[in-house]
Amino acid sequence: MHKKIMLQGTGSSVGKSILTAGLCRIFSEDGYKVAPFKSQNMALNSYVDVDGYEMSRAQVVQAEAANTTPKVFMNPILLKPTGEDDCSQVILEGKPFKNMNASEYYNHYKKFREIAIKNYSKIEEEYEIGVLEGAGSPAEINLRTMDIANMGIASAVKAPVVLIADVERGGVFASIYGTIMLLRKSDRKKIKGYIINKFRGDISLLEKGIKMLDDTLKKENIYVPCLGVIPYFDINIENEDSYVFNSKEKKEIKDINIAVIQFGKLSNSTDFNSFLMYDDVNLVYVNKAEDLNDNFDMIILPGSKNAIYDYSIIKERQITKKIADLAEKGKIIVGIHSGFQMLGKSIKDLSQVESSYLKIECLGFFDIKTKMETEKYTKQISRTLSNCTGILKGFDGLKVSGYELHQGITTGDNSCSVVPEKDFSILCKDNIIGTYIHGIFDSAKFTRKLLNKIRIKKGLEPIYDFMSLESFKEKEYRRLAKVMRSHLDMDAIYKILK
Repeated sequence: MHKKIMLQGTGSSVGKSILTAGLCRIFSEDGYKVAPFKSQNMALNSYVDVDGYEMSRAQVVQAEAANTTPKVFMNPILLKPTGEDDCSQVILEGKPFKNMNASEYYNHYKKFREIAIKNYSKIEEEYEIGVLEGAGSPAEINLRTMDIANMGIASAVKAPVVLIADVERGGVFASIYGTIMLLRKSDRKKIKGYIINKFRGDISLLEKGIKMLDDTLKKENIYVPCLGVIPYFDINIENEDSYVFNSKEKKEIKDINIAVIQFGKLSNSTDFNSFLMYDDVNLVYVNKAEDLNDNFDMIILPGSKNAIYDYSIIKERQITKKIADLAEKGKIIVGIHSGFQMLGKSIKDLSQVESSYLKIECLGFFDIKTKMETEKYTKQISRTLSNCTGILKGFDGLKVSGYELHQGITTGDNSCSVVPEKDFSILCKDNIIGTYIHGIFDSAKFTRKLLNKIRIKKGLEPIYDFMSLESFKEKEYRRLAKVMRSHLDMDAIYKILK
């Protein structure tokens, strides 16, 4: 018999995504077949599942924690902000639907709710436990009748709710009490407990407040117990439940220093999370030309949801000129997705797929041009490198994998392709690398070999002892589950499952 539980927050970024992943791992460790679900997610970090459908990476992380294959029905609605007129590209069941502003989007709420319920039914059919994640706060009382992310979906699938509150933000008891009291009485009854997250300090100082909150709620004939207090701890797991950019940058100078150009609409920043595994790497995000200097060994132009606009901004800030200067000095320049397109001669968007900007001339490192098309290209991909030259000389036979996710079609000179297909998945010319493969740095052998090339060039000893990304993530998922088990009343949580 299928059971479920839903985590909703007193606000955005209170830790719902990470705690959902943690519960998925705990239930999986306990022998259950588990799946995450988030009906609607707003994010610029996305993924392509095995069937070629686009979904939020947050649910991919949760699926990995649950030891199951990520599938688009775990996130049937994805909103990707375009940066113009408060619009988002609406992805329905893994495929682009249309660009919509908030008012237009909510005019379709009945259709979207039906899509969400239909997709959750797949989880009910295939899994023993579903761990649902809400979005933002359920106390957005102006949107309750149109809600498809919080109490609206909890009501539709009859899911009991646990409220997550972030003590680090301050006012934790007010946020819990205020959220509960603003809800409809029928929605209050769905809340079966709350979790206080990110606590630092002496727990005894918090316990008095918990008792006072319990007494206050009981006077309102409401019983919502505290199910645990999670301490603040560092965890190297992707945490994405909104489009707000969240840098995990390291500040210190290390053996290898990498700069990622921080676009206004940077997408798939998770392409660089794997660098966090390497103790000799310092990764920082840069949005000013003066912050780019000779200390950097590699400069990465990442993906963007609005490529022409973002390129125009970094050109205006003289960042493109600085990149060209550093390329002349032999620094490694890497472009991924939109960043790859920017390494070519031009980008055109005559159909205004991404924005109202029609065309821009780019860096011209590669003799290629890109034109935006209405149809999005999405697929998982694996390539074996061959005929490697330039900075990738000696990489022949290495395999890289990831996924392609772009609406730009690139044409031109592909003679510097380093894959047998001679396509535009990976090009390399001297110290310039361009690729459409998201997650290319997740291929540990490729990444370590590239980092070792930098080390050798700098007179440093190469490093051959390293952990695969899969092993690294598995270690973090186990650590997350252990912390949560130690600080949550899991017996009570199992009783809440319905």
